[in-house]
Amino acid sequence: MATSLSTPRLRLRPWRESDFAPFAALNADPAVMEHFPSIPTRGESDAMAARIMARIEETGWGLWAVEVRGGEPFIGFTGLGVPAFEAHFTPCTEIGWRLARGAWGKGYATEAARAALAFGFGDLGLDEIVSFTAATNRRSMAVMERLGMRHDGEFDHPRVAEGSPVRRHVLYRLRGSGNP
Repeated sequence: MATSLSTPRLRLRPWRESDFAPFAALNADPAVMEHFPSIPTRGESDAMAARIMARIEETGWGLWAVEVRGGEPFIGFTGLGVPAFEAHFTPCTEIGWRLARGAWGKGYATEAARAALAFGFGDLGLDEIVSFTAATNRRSMAVMERLGMRHDGEFDHPRVAEGSPVRRHVLYRLRGSGNP
């Protein structure tokens, strides 16, 4: 059964078909996608949303759709995933987020991520959760630091072409309570 999480201002929930259009809109925003190699087409965005939806239906958790209680029905996603590439820190569970520009600067990413971390460490019993982003993405690094994550080096993302300005990534880690 798919899990939903709640915070005082937000609801992290399974995806709906109605989320695909606003997801495509946020993916088409150059400011949102500044630290990614490219802006996905509508078809690519819909395919990503369908994969995320299927993952949550299959496992009960993943990159949940985020809605503002009593407000916007979809502002982006936040949640947990398993990276589908090999690196020195995989296999692992990653926390990630992508919010529409109108949702920036309100603390939503940190609030939603805290709920996802609590689920990962509590319900899933994970010992560690990682996060990574392009080395140019100061906003996401600031969220990682607010979450108590610690910088643990850099790496070249294997799925980003050589020479791309966003190939170099930073890695952050957080251990669960009571884990050194």
